Amino acid sequence: MIALWSLPDFDDHEGVHLFRDAASGLTAVIAVHSTHLGPAAGGTRFWHYGDPAEAITDVLRLSRGMSFKNAMAGLPMGGGKAVILADPLRTKTPEMLAAFGRAVDSLGGRYVTAEDVGMSDADMVAISQQTKHVSGLPVAAGNAGGDPGPTTALGVYLGVRAAIERGLGKSDPRGVHVAIQGVGSVGGALARLLAADGARLTLADADAKRARALADELGAELVSTGEIMTVEADVFSPCALGAVLDERSIAALQVGIVAGAANNQLATPADADRIHACAEFAQHDRADLVGRTIRAINHDAHAVQIEAARHRVLAGLHVTTNGIAGAHGLAELLRSHGAEWMLQCCFDRQLRRIVLLL
Repeated sequence: MIALWSLPDFDDHEGVHLFRDAASGLTAVIAVHSTHLGPAAGGTRFWHYGDPAEAITDVLRLSRGMSFKNAMAGLPMGGGKAVILADPLRTKTPEMLAAFGRAVDSLGGRYVTAEDVGMSDADMVAISQQTKHVSGLPVAAGNAGGDPGPTTALGVYLGVRAAIERGLGKSDPRGVHVAIQGVGSVGGALARLLAADGARLTLADADAKRARALADELGAELVSTGEIMTVEADVFSPCALGAVLDERSIAALQVGIVAGAANNQLATPADADRIHACAEFAQHDRADLVGRTIRAINHDAHAVQIEAARHRVLAGLHVTTNGIAGAHGLAELLRSHGAEWMLQCCFDRQLRRIVLLL
């Protein structure tokens, strides 16, 4: 048996908790990466994993990423994540959600959950019947909270624009060819924002019907999920699941910029070198996603209005996306580490402080 702490993606996580409720069929893992800045905040992913070991890898990587995102967003929150292991039919029941809510509650506030892939606002409401440690619940119009997709897409859109300006020397996306992998809540909203700017789009999604409808709406080209990473374009925007950039897929890329919403886009640390070798500029995912975190956490921690949350997203992303974009020009020191290096510097777990790099 392999010990969790010997896995490549274990990064001194404070806790990795396995929950099993036979009566409801729940199998879940909650990973707490860090609580140094506050309770570990991060969404719950509902997904069918072909191998249960993949769920452990996913939750370790995602929880670590949340530590960085929350620090970059300037939030008093640490990093955590949860995965619920779904069956092949993605069976989800009220009893299962209730059992998961009790699991979250058993951690006594060390972990605060929210919506992620495979979960919905309604699921968060169900979970909240068992625990108060839930963020991003539906709220009245005009308040922060609820579906984080639109705010996430706004953050990614700003990141893409910053990457285009730095990498292509263009002030806006007009005429820029963007290939988007995944057009769900975030990827679809990103496509609409870019289309409004006059970008040329190529789309792909596992849900072919959804992809076709959006392509028809925006006048975009449509390709299969197997083709999207080999499209000759200016920008590749991964907006589906993570770890899509590996040795093989990177070699097949025909773009100069990678900028998207997917978490943990690099399959391994070594892929950072590979992506820099084939793309002039790679915009990492975490700065683009801080808007999602700001909106979700603001719902419960500060009860601010949505416009105030939006302004905070815009202000924060102006610093983080442009700061990271500039960091890629700092020569050899950042050549292989880039945004990841800056994120490590932004989040100092031992000193419990955020260091702003300008």
